[in-house]
Amino acid sequence: MAEQSTIRVLGIDPGFGRIGWGVIEGRKDVWKHIAHGCIETCANEPFVERLAHLHTALKQIIATYGPDHAGVEDLFFSKNVSTGVQVAHARGVIILTLVQAGLAISEPTPVQVKQAMTGYGRAEKRQVQNMVHMTLGVSKEERQDDALDALAVAFTAGVALDMEKRC
Repeated sequence: MAEQSTIRVLGIDPGFGRIGWGVIEGRKDVWKHIAHGCIETCANEPFVERLAHLHTALKQIIATYGPDHAGVEDLFFSKNVSTGVQVAHARGVIILTLVQAGLAISEPTPVQVKQAMTGYGRAEKRQVQNMVHMTLGVSKEERQDDALDALAVAFTAGVALDMEKRC
């Protein structure tokens, strides 16, 4: 029986001022951290230029790491509607950039990400991040919340994709 090949997944935690990204690689229950970081846009720049910067930076990440699949966390806003609109615009740029790169996209909800990482859909943010450290071997010194969240999104998308392949 042939061994199943690995898949490389890019996870995105959408935002506007700071967008987390993370790349993992693996199959089944074995996933490893490849890279992560944040794309930051300058608050002093015009809105459209910030979106263009996001597009360019994300294209570079895709070119550098060559993902096979992408996961973009679905939005949930209960507080600031104007910030939510800006993040929705950024999320549109993110999805368009991924589609232009030929990537299939999963869109897990925050509850699905928490469930995949901790087994509990209402887990605290810190619990999810602790599981990212343990599951993907990311250093405990890493504290970029948005990047850790993006790695959790990548893990959720990768596990779901692997499950689909088995069915």
